[in-house]
Amino acid sequence: MNVASTASSPSAGPRWLYLHGFASGPESAKGVALAEHYARQGIHLERLNLRQPSLEHLSLSAMMRTVRDAIGGERDRAIIFGSSLGGLTACRVAEEDARVCALVLLAPALRSPEQMRRNVGEQGLRQWQETGWLETTDYAEKRKARVHSGLLHDIDTIDSRSGGWPDVRVPTLLVHGRQDTTTLLSYSRTWAHGKRHVRLVEVDDGHELVSSLGRIASLADDFLRPFLVPPDEKAGPR
Repeated sequence: MNVASTASSPSAGPRWLYLHGFASGPESAKGVALAEHYARQGIHLERLNLRQPSLEHLSLSAMMRTVRDAIGGERDRAIIFGSSLGGLTACRVAEEDARVCALVLLAPALRSPEQMRRNVGEQGLRQWQETGWLETTDYAEKRKARVHSGLLHDIDTIDSRSGGWPDVRVPTLLVHGRQDTTTLLSYSRTWAHGKRHVRLVEVDDGHELVSSLGRIASLADDFLRPFLVPPDEKAGPR
């Protein structure tokens, strides 16, 4: 289910969606803070539940379907914020779905299989593949959890379609912390290099980016300024 969903029409402008990261949820600190920030501007930032079909059987394909469904109909449009694995999901949807107008990526999990393998280590990877399960922390429910190895296969399959790097063509703001040890900044630098439509901003922060929420909101406001101007102001004086 999506949280706090509201109806929208093409004339009302694009939907604004927030995609949380791995083992997180719609009530993540970044998602809540950004939703509150945009609510003060009269914008509803819908925080999707990407624990699809469940955290235990997490699937990137299912996460992407959830996002596409949330965008709405054929004539609807969306601005997507994505954190970590949610950032990768946002990229994968944007490269296939012309309804996406712009992206704001927060420490996106680019080349996620490589980053996951580095994080769990060789022994952890073998155990994940042999037993079928990865033991992890469910940050949303504050408990121990496990994730099926099908997630790795699913991401590998989707990555293989584009050589591992998402082929995103829409305007993109990418914010990444220099102290991030979960999703390395070097991947974001490589992906953003030479792309005029991608703006990479490096901040002195870790993966959670909790110390940079104010700056992220300010950067996003500037980047998304065309979508923040009321339609009657865009039209100019009559």
